[in-house]
Amino acid sequence: MRVFITGASGWIGSAVVPELIGAGHQVIGLARSDASAAALDAAGAEVRRGALDDLDALRSAAEASDGVIHLAFKHDIAFSGNFQGAADADRAAIEAFGEALAGSGRPFVIASGTMGLAPGRVGTERDGRSSDGAVPFEGAQARLANAQLTLSLASRGVRSSAVRLPPTVHGEGDNGFMASLVGIARDKGVSGYVGDGSNRWPAVARLDAARLFRLALEQAPAGSALHAIADEGVPIRAVAEVVGRHLDVPVVSVPADGADEHFGWLGGFLGLDGPASSALTRELLGWEPTHPGLLEDLDKGHYFDTPSA
Repeated sequence: MRVFITGASGWIGSAVVPELIGAGHQVIGLARSDASAAALDAAGAEVRRGALDDLDALRSAAEASDGVIHLAFKHDIAFSGNFQGAADADRAAIEAFGEALAGSGRPFVIASGTMGLAPGRVGTERDGRSSDGAVPFEGAQARLANAQLTLSLASRGVRSSAVRLPPTVHGEGDNGFMASLVGIARDKGVSGYVGDGSNRWPAVARLDAARLFRLALEQAPAGSALHAIADEGVPIRAVAEVVGRHLDVPVVSVPADGADEHFGWLGGFLGLDGPASSALTRELLGWEPTHPGLLEDLDKGHYFDTPSA
């Protein structure tokens, strides 16, 4: 297929691009900077310059492609206090792609998340198909609604699917939640967790997630919610213990009312409990994670190599 990808040079996209090319697909990646364009070119992808807010460009690129994978999300504004604004931009892009692909039967795959699906229990692919439920953080419900919009495009002749990612997609080079947690522990001189640390985060290795995006593009039935989950739920205290051991710092509990002060922007997320299953995804697409789990990956040491790791 000729596949158009937003977020193609990002953390997930930079793994999805070689996964697709290796399977014989032609990739066209959206690039808003010279650095992104150079990275895509080096990876063997065709470069299309533009930004996520250029909806006409998105529609045009989708119309000229055999399928679309939408990975871009404005994380910079989302985690600096405007998650709703990032979700609004995401929705506008999804609507533009829906217009371009309507009636074509072509695949449209988006990245979504698992947090907030099923507070208090293990979330499954059947969850998140209504607007009911608790809101774990501001804007979360809006992003879940964007995934629902994507799945609803199946009724308009789009082979749509949503790959829900866990809060940590780990691997060497990660600069997300796990790397931030390591940085905070290094700066504070203690490795912290919230409360008793029994709250659980699901996780997946980056390369395993990339393979699921390819399988979704190639095989997922219209309207499929898919879970890129390898570890169903890793207790955050267990994560803190690995971090503390590698940095040789004490492992401590941080009260919930002091989480924001201790962890900064990460404080609102670290205490969330959101285990999730991928049993239905594995059965549907034959996807099986093959890379190390979160704790094993942390124990490899690459998260601790440099202060910015």
